[in-house]
Amino acid sequence: MRNRIIVTGGAGFIGSNLVRYLCSKTEYRVLNIDKLAYSGSLNSLKDIQNCPRYNFINIDICSKELLEKSFRDFMPDAVIHLAAESHVDRSIENPLSFVNTNIIGTFNLLEVSRKYWSSLPKDKKNIFRFHHVSTDEVYGDLNLDSKPFNEETRYEPSSPYSASKASSDHLVRSWFRTYGLPILITNCSNNYGPYQHPEKLIPHMTLCAMTGKNLPIYGDGNQIRDWLFVEDHVRAIYAVLQSGQIGETYNIGGNNEIRNIDIVKNICKILDNQIAIKPNKLKKFEDLIIFVKDRPGHDKRYAVDSNKIYKDLSWKPKENFNSGLKKTISWYLENEEWWQKILNKNYNLERLGNK
Repeated sequence: MRNRIIVTGGAGFIGSNLVRYLCSKTEYRVLNIDKLAYSGSLNSLKDIQNCPRYNFINIDICSKELLEKSFRDFMPDAVIHLAAESHVDRSIENPLSFVNTNIIGTFNLLEVSRKYWSSLPKDKKNIFRFHHVSTDEVYGDLNLDSKPFNEETRYEPSSPYSASKASSDHLVRSWFRTYGLPILITNCSNNYGPYQHPEKLIPHMTLCAMTGKNLPIYGDGNQIRDWLFVEDHVRAIYAVLQSGQIGETYNIGGNNEIRNIDIVKNICKILDNQIAIKPNKLKKFEDLIIFVKDRPGHDKRYAVDSNKIYKDLSWKPKENFNSGLKKTISWYLENEEWWQKILNKNYNLERLGNK
């Protein structure tokens, strides 16, 4: 029986929601490894910081020696690897940091995990898992009439970010084929929900609107994404860890294909109903929408076929996009202290926020 999990990137958006789930819904002991870069914050874990089964270590996964010590001290039964640089715009501006974290960092973690796993007694060795959390962006983009990505779709990444994640996926698979490391891979669609950094589309547009700033949309806003509520994603990660087949990949989608422009308009409508007195004497938030030059290599459409995880693991999302979006916006309205600390410290809302 597994009872100890290392989560890398557990202070980030998906990671903090996962750590909170593991501490509140399971009996696992959890070690959160995070370097606390700009997108990670321990403020996202305040509600479980006193949980006796939770520990945090400030480590960069590019530091192999510190990783080795953490494994020796904690003796995990599983690793869920979420630590990554994940914003496409930033990858275009500074691709090297994505190569370092997403490729070199994953390599270090694989090697440390392999050596640790090889040293385990047979019973512990049999239950150990290395679960790598990846993205649908490794597949490239789709035409409007194309079928959604499935687990057999060829990789055609478009950005430095997606290329670095594709590289990490290949490394993970090769450690399974070459060394026998018991791996699992999940590729998820766009996540949204509480605790997401303001650089991502939904929180960015929400906070810009709330503060009376323009809502900049790349190109014509017709880019289509499949949106997955983060708590549904966390449940899927847990289901794959518990019951997924070693060596297999599982696509995780929300079955919510929506154009960027429609998402922003939906955000505006919800805020119109939530905020009576609008900033700058606005009549409606939609008046803040502007269109800006599209970014290089911008993918047209992402969509994933989740039938494999539906069929094999009986997982399906609980939230539809409308219910999830309302919950998300309500959370940002009620948690100004959380996002204001990010704005005060290291983020300018004038940046574009179209992932």
